Amino acid sequence: MSATQSSSTQLPSPKDRAKIISTIKKLVSERHINVSNPNQDYRPWLALVDEKTPCLMELEREAFEAGMVELLRVLGSSHTAFLHQRRDSIPAPYSINATLRPVETLTGKRWMFADVIEDGVAFHAGIRPGEFLLSIDSELVVPPKPANFRIGGNHQVEIAAYNGSKRQIAIGVPNRAAKDRPPMIEPRSLSHRTLAPGVGYVRVATFPGAVGQRFAKGLDDAIRDLKEGGVQRLIADIRGNIGGGLGSLRLISYLCSGKSEIGYSLTRRRLRKGYRKESLTRIGKIPATRAELLMMAVRFKVFQRDRSMVLVTEGLGPQPFHGRIVVLVNEHTHSAAEMVASFANQNHHATIVGTRTAGEVLGGANFKLHGGYILRMPVAGWYTWQGDCIEGKGVEPDFVVENSPDSLGAGVDTQLDRALEVVKSL
Repeated sequence: MSATQSSSTQLPSPKDRAKIISTIKKLVSERHINVSNPNQDYRPWLALVDEKTPCLMELEREAFEAGMVELLRVLGSSHTAFLHQRRDSIPAPYSINATLRPVETLTGKRWMFADVIEDGVAFHAGIRPGEFLLSIDSELVVPPKPANFRIGGNHQVEIAAYNGSKRQIAIGVPNRAAKDRPPMIEPRSLSHRTLAPGVGYVRVATFPGAVGQRFAKGLDDAIRDLKEGGVQRLIADIRGNIGGGLGSLRLISYLCSGKSEIGYSLTRRRLRKGYRKESLTRIGKIPATRAELLMMAVRFKVFQRDRSMVLVTEGLGPQPFHGRIVVLVNEHTHSAAEMVASFANQNHHATIVGTRTAGEVLGGANFKLHGGYILRMPVAGWYTWQGDCIEGKGVEPDFVVENSPDSLGAGVDTQLDRALEVVKSL
């Protein structure tokens, strides 16, 4: 057996596996939070891990990884993953910047492209919403089998149009990955344009960076450009948004003029110890200078290491579109983007159009493990200021509008068309 074959089928070694499993057990028992069961007893899960360990020690690499994923799934929370930094099997939203939905066709279930993020990998390859993914590198990809790609890889993909015509295209996934996030290709985070006279449109695909300084500046520039163009109404499109960092605070802050509590996060330790939300540490500003960034780093890495905190809008002042905002969401709207939607919905700052969001709103953290592996798990729950938890529920739109396969296949964005009708009526 060659060295390459050995490393791909036999690693990690039993010694590596033992370290990986023991570290995961320690991290989960100390830090993991399940907001649907905050007093969760982890002893049964730890016993299950011990029961499965002898088998996990003998499996080949892929089976070992699948076994670890299944054990973590038993914890019952989102934002939980076990993965390797080798970046060779990355889901479509994170590798080619596109979401997919299963659709029943005359030849069985197929994956249909739903959100194709502007300036992303799939977009540059010529793929558009409403087209079907048939195969990757000559291998059929039929739901529920995931459509995964390799970061730094070149793939031959078979695509079918809604009318049945097929074509082969090449997809080259860049050999780069986002910093301090799970292996992924970050798409262009935002774009903007004027949709109709007086109606501005901002599409936000992700909130890059832990603090979001660059994103905040980009959003400021986009809003300034739209206002200079006479915009009096705004559509904020966060469909397919995979979440991210503190940059979401800037988008939320544009929904209202003053300082207002958005919600709060709680670690398991704080939740069990007891708390008053009014007494939690508050964040109400994205740092604008290096000095402010350094002060925030010292504050949260030295003095305030617990991730329990309140998020407060920045107080950006009155905007010409206030009271005339629509937020577009769908089932692929995740995490920090759901915080945007829930704040807008509960405080009546915007009308929500689309389909219910994913319901995956937790504070996740990445932990490096032995052998190049990474554990991602939730370490803080998120609650609206009213005390509601979106996890497992999502945000329900004011106007439920589906983008049907027929409309997507015809190149019609029914959700956006409806959002435009709604915002014009406000």
